[in-house]
Amino acid sequence: MTPHWPAGLHSATHHLPVEGRLPLLDGATGWLGTEPLTPEGLRGRVVLVNFWTFTCVNWLRQLPYVRAWHHKYASQGLVVLGVHTPEFRFEHNLDDVRRQARADRIDYPVALDNEYGVWRAFGNHYWPALYLADADGNIRYHHFGEGEYERTEMAIQRLLTENGASPGRDLVVVEPRPVEEAADWSTLLSPENYTGYDRTEHFASPDGLILGKPHRYEIPDTLGLNEWSLGGDWTMNEQATTADAAGARILYRFHARDLNMVMGAPTPVRFQILIDGEPPAAAAGEDIDADGYGEISDRRLYQLLRQPDPITDHTAEITFLDPGAETYSFTFG
Repeated sequence: MTPHWPAGLHSATHHLPVEGRLPLLDGATGWLGTEPLTPEGLRGRVVLVNFWTFTCVNWLRQLPYVRAWHHKYASQGLVVLGVHTPEFRFEHNLDDVRRQARADRIDYPVALDNEYGVWRAFGNHYWPALYLADADGNIRYHHFGEGEYERTEMAIQRLLTENGASPGRDLVVVEPRPVEEAADWSTLLSPENYTGYDRTEHFASPDGLILGKPHRYEIPDTLGLNEWSLGGDWTMNEQATTADAAGARILYRFHARDLNMVMGAPTPVRFQILIDGEPPAAAAGEDIDADGYGEISDRRLYQLLRQPDPITDHTAEITFLDPGAETYSFTFG
């Protein structure tokens, strides 16, 4: 069944006030899939600007809609422009951005924003963020974060209609990959957390944070909800904590359906994850098998656990079977 505009939302997009002008894009440090774009060159087209960074789970869960809008409305005069503004230092690497754009099936133009020039021009503060400009270059709508997909699509249809197109009122139906599926907000009690010392919280290993040098960490007897710890040989740096020897462990006490982790390694690293000391079986995420085994190489977000109901507090324990694993953040869904 094709979804249509829900009752009551039509009036919410009937009037889209001017919020500003589409700013210059000359702060971009490079482009994927296009020659450099300008507001003048985009005049006459409705433009949807999407700020993203490829490890952001919130953007990954928004992405199926952005892809679908591009595919449905490009022929009606919509230009989708991704602006990749990196969060982690490794996300500045062109080859990594290009690889992940292919993996995420991004086939619309992307501005590389390594120096945050486009970010600042928009006055943006969020991943993900959407800005919608009309054919005259006026920004008429914005949304920060996940959600509001129906309202955003209706705003796209409204501006296309103003520009003489006939987009209709049917709304897209998306088919997300497992990592792109919406969070289970009703059971989500664990916020994003980082493993680098600059932004980490609730670290529970007895010796505390040892900054920038190798240390052998001990695991505490118990972990409270949303606490985490290290076991074995690690080096904790500003953005990442790196396993210095095989057998290094990382533990997290969480309450959520999904457990994801941003990780990477210069050469492939094998790992196993257990949940409350047992293989995950039916709770295995996209990037592991039922016994909890997986391998990391590319720096990206890995989906480790997707649990069936009921959702309760659990302790995840990851053992890295080779040295060199770089861990950056935990995210949940």
